Amino acid sequence: MRPPKSPRNAHPSGAAMPLRLRHSPASPFVRKCRLAAAVLGIPLELEPCDTTDPTDSISTQNPLGKIPALLLEDGEVLFDSPVIVAYLDHLGGNKLIPAEPKARFAALKLEALADGMADAALLQIYEHRYRPEGMQVQSWLDKQAAKVSRALESLEANPPSEALTNGAIALASALGYLDLRFKGEWRSGHPKLVAWLEAFKAKVPAFAETTVV
Repeated sequence: MRPPKSPRNAHPSGAAMPLRLRHSPASPFVRKCRLAAAVLGIPLELEPCDTTDPTDSISTQNPLGKIPALLLEDGEVLFDSPVIVAYLDHLGGNKLIPAEPKARFAALKLEALADGMADAALLQIYEHRYRPEGMQVQSWLDKQAAKVSRALESLEANPPSEALTNGAIALASALGYLDLRFKGEWRSGHPKLVAWLEAFKAKVPAFAETTVV
């Protein structure tokens, strides 16, 4: 008797592939998931998403109507980026999120800081994009910009290690978003952080492959 066939595009972990990622190319959170998948060698099928379209299925796949969302073959949907990265890391052999407690929580803290920085940058873009000129709230913009500035100063004072973790991937994605939307203005005055990003780019070819221009 022949052995049963493996699931289509099966990953060594036993999970069926490919996984489908609802995405928009410029999202730093989508990029974070794509980088994690690339580092772990997990194929992703990219499925475009328009979160402004009320008919887009994202609102049923993720009740929050946000990307990224990862569609599994069994119909389950995972969101948002920290959960997706943790799932990908589980499939890929637990290479990104350290097991040792001190390193683990340092990586999770860095991921939270980077995600918060990306979120504050994104909120500034949304304020300009969705509020008519003259109705934008400058105090709100200043508050979000201050979050980004404080995060950058903290990271410049204590640059993260070059270990390839979930936190490092989140930080690279956030800095890439600042390059995209804010013309790389963060680079001035943060030479240690610039050097850190250059080292990351040298180790992770997918960073260049996922750059939006």
